[in-house]
This record gives sequence, structure tokens and C-alpha cells, in this order.
Amino acid sequence: MAKISPVSIKYMIHVNFTAEGVLEKPDVIGALFGQTEGLLGADLEMRELQKEGKIGRIEVDLERSDKRTTGVIRIPTALDQSETTLIAAAIETIERIGPSDAHLEVERIEDVRGSKRDYIIERAKKLMKVIEGSADSRQISKEIKESARIAGIQEYGDEKLPCGDISGNEVIVVEGRADVINLMRNGVNNVIAMNGTKLPDAIRELSMEKEITLFIDGDRGGELIARNVVDNARVKYIATAPDGKEVEELTGKEILMNLRKKIPVEEFFSKDRHSRKRSFRRSTVRTAESRSEELSLTPEDKENLRKLLSEAEGTGKAILLDSSLKKIAEVSTRSLASSLRRVGKDSSVIVIGGTVTPAIINASEEAGIQAIVAKNFATTDTKIQLLSL
Repeated sequence: MAKISPVSIKYMIHVNFTAEGVLEKPDVIGALFGQTEGLLGADLEMRELQKEGKIGRIEVDLERSDKRTTGVIRIPTALDQSETTLIAAAIETIERIGPSDAHLEVERIEDVRGSKRDYIIERAKKLMKVIEGSADSRQISKEIKESARIAGIQEYGDEKLPCGDISGNEVIVVEGRADVINLMRNGVNNVIAMNGTKLPDAIRELSMEKEITLFIDGDRGGELIARNVVDNARVKYIATAPDGKEVEELTGKEILMNLRKKIPVEEFFSKDRHSRKRSFRRSTVRTAESRSEELSLTPEDKENLRKLLSEAEGTGKAILLDSSLKKIAEVSTRSLASSLRRVGKDSSVIVIGGTVTPAIINASEEAGIQAIVAKNFATTDTKIQLLSL
């Protein structure tokens, strides 16, 4: 009798049965062959299919209880789907096993290959997690490029200052080695580090031959370094990292953007620039107390405006007031522009519970509004009096 190879198994037929009597395994297998004979034609005779290796070894598990026998039959097949289901349906027609009445029912037909596929997929997922040193091609390419750039770090002068290719006429001076690495990693190679806050003699000499751009951190320390370097070397431009950021932590985009914004040394240390910078860092929205003379607000007026602002907050509405701070209308901030065109000539003050946008500012200017009361202003570029109560 031919045996089916485990590799060739496609389906497994699972059959439950009960019989009113005491049975043995040969009784069950005999009933399978004998009572399905001739039902499906010569091509699907179970006995012949097993000889040809298209049906495998039939397994039977029995369990006896008093005079009743129950069990499970498992039939492996290498047939296609339709032939396997015909065999399964034929088995359910068996009414007797040995001398006993019996009832057989197909519990399920299992696609063995599907189970293997599920196992393969789950196992592959686990194996992928434990692959050591794996990386996709883009990551590998990126690492190679970064390695090549960093490998290009050289040492300059007696102080052995870390630098890239500074053979050109323009050289960028930064504070430390980490700054050099970050710039070179992002494609900026004409860079050299001071290795601290003190200006090395090598860079002082270098500044006599080349055009120096000093690239400093965006903090107070960066400005102090700039003063020290400019006092002791010839520097043409100064570039600054964004406020609160260091050069070594900038992205490639930030590096290029801030280098493009470099300014001449004279402008960097000018009084006008520093006053503008300090002014920008301070809040530009003046309070009602600091601008009360412009609107001639009394303490009672301020308190009334605070109450109106509290009422409007979170409602998405704006309150229009006349010059005596009496309510004219209450409108949606979305339709504020059209409302101002309609009643703007009678309005003098607007109380807004949300953020004052540039569009609101523009509409208010066109309507001749004297003051806007709010907690948040997206812009302060206006002649209108802005009150934050």
C-alpha cells in the first residue's frame, strides 16, 4: 500500500462519530472503505486512492463509555479541494460501523498548507526582529556618506584644531568638534573649530589669509564668544543659531538657512540691531495701564472692559463698543469684517474673546477702530491701540 508523503498533504478531513456498541479501530477503517465503495465512481474509491498515495494513513482515536463508542477520524488527502469535499460528504453517509448503528459528521476540513503559511509568516516576523545588524539600503547609504564625511575631519595647526577642507578662501569658524561634525555631516566642509571659547593663534593667523564667518550658538555665551573672536581676529561675517539652540544640534536645513542669514560684523554689534533684538524678545502687546492715556480709560472703564472680555472669551464672538464704551452689537468673529463695514462708523472699540488675527486687524483699520481688547494677538503690526487686560 502506497503512503502519502507528509509534504504532499493538502487537506485534513476531521470527522466525529458515535456508535451504539463497543468498536475497535479496524471496524472504523473497514466501514470507511466498505460503505463508500461505488458511491463516487472508480476514480474516487478510497481504497484505490490510498494505494495511489492520494489518501494518507487514516488515524482513529476511540473512547468507550458503557456500551457507546465515540471518537475522531483524521483523513489526510493530496486531492484537490472539490475531490476532498466529495470524499468528506461520502463519509457522512455511513450509517453502521461493524455491528453497531453509527453517526458520522465532518467537523471541518483543514487546509494544511494554510496552517503552514500562517506558521511561516509568524515565524518570519519573529526572526526578522532578531536579525543582527540589519538595515535597509537607504540607511546603509546614509551611514556610509556620514562616515565618509566624518572620516574627512583633519587637524590644523599646533593646537590640532578639528576641521574639514579649509583650502578655499571662505572658512566657517565654530566653537567645538561636535559643531564641526554636525556641519560636515550636512555637507558643509569648510569649517574649523576653536576647541573652546578662547581664540587659538592658528585661527587668528588663518583670518589674515581667508574670509572668516563665525557661526555661534543662539545664546548669551555665543555673543560673548563673538566679542572675543572679533577683538582678536579679522572676522567678516557672523551667523547665529536660532535662539536657545546650539550649532551642534541644528538640522541640515537650519544650518544652511542660518548661514545664509549671516551679517557683517559691524551690523552684528550695532546698537540698533541689539535694541531691535531686545524689543523682539519682549512682549510687544502693551497693557491697558501703559496705553490708557491714548484711550483715556478710567479704572471703572478698565473693569468694564475686563468683564466684557471675560464674557466674550471662548464664545467666538466680538463685542462692538462706541467711544463711550457702550455696547453697539455682538457679532461672530468670522463675520466681523462685514459687520464693521455695516456699523463700523459708529464703533470705536472691539472686545474679542479669541485671538486677534491679521485679517481682523486689517478690517479694523479700514473701519477706523481706535482700540481692540483681547488676550491674544497674532500680530502687533498696527497703529490701532491693542489692550491686553
